[in-house]
Amino acid sequence: MLAAFLLGLVAGLRTFTAPAILWILRHGGLWGYALGVAALLEYAADLHPKAASRTAAGPLIARLASGGFCGWAVTTGTGSEIWGILLGACGALVGAYGGLAIRLRAIALAGAVPAAILEDCVAIALAVAVVLELVHPRGLAV
Repeated sequence: MLAAFLLGLVAGLRTFTAPAILWILRHGGLWGYALGVAALLEYAADLHPKAASRTAAGPLIARLASGGFCGWAVTTGTGSEIWGILLGACGALVGAYGGLAIRLRAIALAGAVPAAILEDCVAIALAVAVVLELVHPRGLAV
């Protein structure tokens, strides 16, 4: 359940990072790499000054859906899928609003581009750590 919430938190920071890393590390293949490309495009779009706010309706719904998907994915087969979806979506809400507050502070301290890159790195590192330590604690089956 912790993995569902934390991957949701990552989805709140970056919509496509959590599902991309989860899918690439668990399954690989075309879908994982397509999500990876979407994540890279999201990083680039985030640097644009006219990028939509993460708390606007459309981006927020996408983050909630991404978090819910990740929560569902890590709880599939446990009988707790509904809780996984809810925890993932709640994590996305915390990530979106909490991430925005931290991002605004980071922008004031370091500037917009360094703040965005730092947030990208945090999202990637957290997602990788969650998948490797909580979803696959004994390593990935190859």
